[in-house]
Amino acid sequence: MSRAANGPSLQQALDAVAVPGLLIGHRVISPGDEGALRDAEAASISSSIANVRWASGAARMVARSLLAQLGHPGAQVPKGAGGAPVWPVGVVGSLAHDDEVAVAAVGLRRDFASVGIDVERAGALSPDMLALVATQSERARIEDDLAKAKLLFALKEAVYKAVYPLDRVFLEFGDIEVDLAAGTATTRPGRTLTLR
Repeated sequence: MSRAANGPSLQQALDAVAVPGLLIGHRVISPGDEGALRDAEAASISSSIANVRWASGAARMVARSLLAQLGHPGAQVPKGAGGAPVWPVGVVGSLAHDDEVAVAAVGLRRDFASVGIDVERAGALSPDMLALVATQSERARIEDDLAKAKLLFALKEAVYKAVYPLDRVFLEFGDIEVDLAAGTATTRPGRTLTLR
């Protein structure tokens, strides 16, 4: 477990990207976190791989804590048919995890059309992934910098999580164009999103 995942610096970073009305939290993933999955959640997660179930349990613990702050104590967050979490009526949110930490972001639908979040370990994207993740114009803007490409990867994952519940359209990386300088992303179906 890294100190960054366990210490206050990650929560400070998450708080820095939150906007008013958006709650974001995290939890270090631990063996046994699968025990936190409630009935509907456990039934909706088909994987029997231990670390996947740990991450799923950790993400839902964070989500339930945030949902309680929004007035939904005891809510469950099962996985829907398309893989996206099913939130209580009137709530939007997103879940993500890497190998160490799970994160969740939730807000009220009256304040946000949708929310997407992703977490990736800092560092460079694998060079063989660059052409898959970045469009030609993105590659030119980031000058093939693999650390910025890793950021593009995380942003595109978050964008997909935000737009899939709205459009129910599967998007490839090339279907999302990110402009880091402008802090925006545009999808092939024509949605423009603000990035934080």
